[in-house]
Amino acid sequence: MDQEIRLQDVIQTRKPHPCGSDTWVVIRTGADIKMKCQGCGRIVMLDRMVFLKRRKKVLQQGIAPAAPGEEQSTDE
Repeated sequence: MDQEIRLQDVIQTRKPHPCGSDTWVVIRTGADIKMKCQGCGRIVMLDRMVFLKRRKKVLQQGIAPAAPGEEQSTDE
């Protein structure tokens, strides 16, 4: 499974949340991953390794990060 985690990834977990939903949106990445339940709106922060164990699959890939040194151009 691809280990890359992006902002706005929509993921499915192995077990459903108590609200019944098993889909989450990643809202922060780093050493910890913060995600928001699509059913009830609960926000949870998990350690990266715990997140990778609980993730079943990526339903929708998030925004691709910009390459280092590559800036977005603005036409003035």
